[in-house]
Formats: sequence, structure tokens, C-alpha cells
Amino acid sequence: MSIVTVQLGQCGNQIGHEVFHSLCSDIQGTHGLCSRRENESYQESCRERFFCQEESAVPVARAVLVDMEPKVISQTLSVAARSGSWKYNQQSHFCQKQGSGNNWASGYSVHGPRHKEAIMNLVQKEAEKCDRLGGFFTIMSMAGGTGSGLGAFVTQCLRDAFPTSFILNHVIWPYGTGEVIVQNYNSVLTLSHLYQSADALLVHENDVIHKICAQLMNIKQISFRDVNQVLAHQLGSVFQPTHTEGHSDYSRNPLGDLMETLVPHPEFRMLGLRNIPQIPENSLPYSTFSWPGLIKHLRQMLIANAKMEEGIDWQVRPPCPGSSSHSTNKPLHFNTSLANLLVLRGKDVHSVDLGSFQDPSLYTSWLNPQDAFNAWKTPRAFNKYEKSASLVSNSQFLLKPLDSIVGKAWNMFASKAYVHQYTKFGIEEEDFLDSFTTLEQVISSYSTL
Repeated sequence: MSIVTVQLGQCGNQIGHEVFHSLCSDIQGTHGLCSRRENESYQESCRERFFCQEESAVPVARAVLVDMEPKVISQTLSVAARSGSWKYNQQSHFCQKQGSGNNWASGYSVHGPRHKEAIMNLVQKEAEKCDRLGGFFTIMSMAGGTGSGLGAFVTQCLRDAFPTSFILNHVIWPYGTGEVIVQNYNSVLTLSHLYQSADALLVHENDVIHKICAQLMNIKQISFRDVNQVLAHQLGSVFQPTHTEGHSDYSRNPLGDLMETLVPHPEFRMLGLRNIPQIPENSLPYSTFSWPGLIKHLRQMLIANAKMEEGIDWQVRPPCPGSSSHSTNKPLHFNTSLANLLVLRGKDVHSVDLGSFQDPSLYTSWLNPQDAFNAWKTPRAFNKYEKSASLVSNSQFLLKPLDSIVGKAWNMFASKAYVHQYTKFGIEEEDFLDSFTTLEQVISSYSTL
């Protein structure tokens, strides 16, 4: 099944470009480390998922590009075309001359309704090119105006137009120190609206990716492109083809399989992603990794809520069997999971022991660990890593950042700071209050796991 990617705003378009670039260089690389038949099957499955072939023989990304300013889209289109290995459809983009001025309400209430028909026509055309449509993958930032406001509006339109298709939103969490004065408002409004219309939200925090660039990739002066390449690598490590449990063919319905595995209840839609190892490319020839070592690190990263393999707190342990798993009796800093998906790629992948992830103490008491944990595997290596492991988890990982962003937004709202910037575009105080209520409920649900 094919996935249509919708790139929204500057951030969404720049990340989307890196994702397609990463997927393409992976399938064109000679580093598969598996049988020729396996490699061909993998390449074919990836192409069906993310690209369509045109007469030119250059793969064309199944994507719609949307921004309220033309600069980033025109750069993105031309860089992709110049690569020679893939390109965007020149007709599948929509842009205007003026942006949303970092105002969620402008994107949601003005640009969204005004340009709904043009944007949804592009999406419809992309969807019609798919033999079998698996769903939509939207990429957007929460801090600005176009990605967040227009992104929330477009996601609602997708849900209305394609009620049975899966929708996964990839959301970029803003830097804690702040990019925009109203980023907390924009974030609260975005998250609460997406929670109503998307099947799941896959969240990446800018601060975490920045740390990975600095500490693991040893990049001295970190650019947006460096950050986006790490994001693209992590996303590719999950979305490239794999064998799901009990199946010898590559999974045909990646978004459906992901939702079935990770979203057992509509109250819990927040997904986090960790991927190891992540090291500079020039260090790869001198590095060796063992599956037991990777699995041990990934498990501890999960329970200690560490976002990267450096600086993990090894003191955090799961609660003892038999003790009440209610949050008051849990060890401090322990990150309870609702569901986990482990994606393993590379050599000897079928001999890996995953028993440590089936430990009932990792999960909430109302789910059977056999249902809460799944593993997808392929002997085909990913992006030059002989062995790599990714963990997508539905857990309490976002509680602190979410509580912080809601608290900051509420403090501003209580003193009516900048609210007039939103009311002039039709977003009333009641809309803010509804958004706060929605997110307080999400925080409460995850807290009681």
C-alpha cells in the first residue's frame, strides 16, 4: 500500500525532502548485506510505498507540498530535481506570497478555509495515483503558523475526505528556550486539534535531536539540515519495509500495522521514536555492535525515558512484580509503556532474543504484554548500518514536556497576553479553553498508566 506524504510549512517541507532523500539513497545503496532476492523485494516495496514511476524512470515522491511562502518550496523542488535520483511532481505543490506570521489562527482560520479546495484537489490527485492507498503521513512544526495552524486544518480536511484512511502526524516539538513568543499557544492549539482528527501523533523534540547532533554525531556548528538529516534517518528506520511477525513477505500496510500495534485506545495517541546506533558515517567502518548490547541499551532508554544512548540512567528499574503498578508506587522516573514496537534491521536479525521487552512490569496493568509488544525485522541493513534498532513507543515519554508547554500557555492565557492576535482571526477564548481541557485530559490519562 502507498503512503501520501503532506509536507506543511517551512519545517515540514525541509524535513520531507530529507526523508525522501534518505529513503532513496537507502534503496539505491549497495550496502544491503542480504541476498539479492531479499534486496530486490525490499526496493520494490519501498518504491510502491513512497514513490511512483513516471516515463522518465526517475522515481517521483508521493507528496503534496504546502506553504504560505514560495521560497522553501521552490528550493525543495529544485534540489530534489537536481539530485537525479528522485524528484517531486512539479504540479503537486501549493504556495502563496504571504506567510502566516507565526500565528496559528491565521493558518487555521484564514489560509485554511481560503485555500482548502486547491490543497485538497492536489491531495486527491496524489491519492488517485495509488493502486492501494494506505493513508497519509503529514509533517509539520507546532511552533509557527503555517505548519501548525494550516496543518491542523488540513488534517481535519483529510479526515473528512478520507474517513477510513489512516493519518499519522509527524510533529516537531519546539525548542524549550523558545523560537517564537507565542509558540506555547500555537503548540496547545495544534496538539488539541490533531488529537481529534489524526490516528496518532509521532513526536520529535527539537532539543533532543539537537543533542544527538552535538553529542553523538560530533557536529560542531549545527544547521537545520543536520537536524533534519537525523530526523529523516530515524523516520526511515521505521518506515522502510520490514517483515511483521509471522509473515515472510514485506508488510503491505505500514500505517495500518503501526496503528494496530501501538494505539490500543483512542485516548492514547502520542508516539515517540528512538533509534540506535547513531554515529558519524566516517566512524562506521571502525564500529561493531551486538544485538544483545543494542537491545539492552534500547530497553534502558525506554524505562529511564532517555532520548539517546549517551547519559542513560542505569539506576532506574521496573517496579517489582506483585506491587501495585499504580503511579504512586512506581519507582521515580520510571517510564510506563502502553505499547512498544521494536524494528530491527541487519545481520542475524532473526536470532535476537527480545524477552526483556515482554516483561509485564514495563507495561500498564490493563494490557497483556503479548499484545503490548511487537517486533518487525528484516535482514536488509539500513543506511550503511550493519545492525540498527528502532523503538516506537506509546508511553509516558511526553508527560513532562506536555505539562510544561500547557503550563506556560496557561500562564500567558490567564493574563490575556497576545490573545487579541488570535481573536482577530476568529479564535475565541472558548477555543483556547477547549484546547486546554483536551490536553489536561491527555496528561491525566498518561499520568495514571
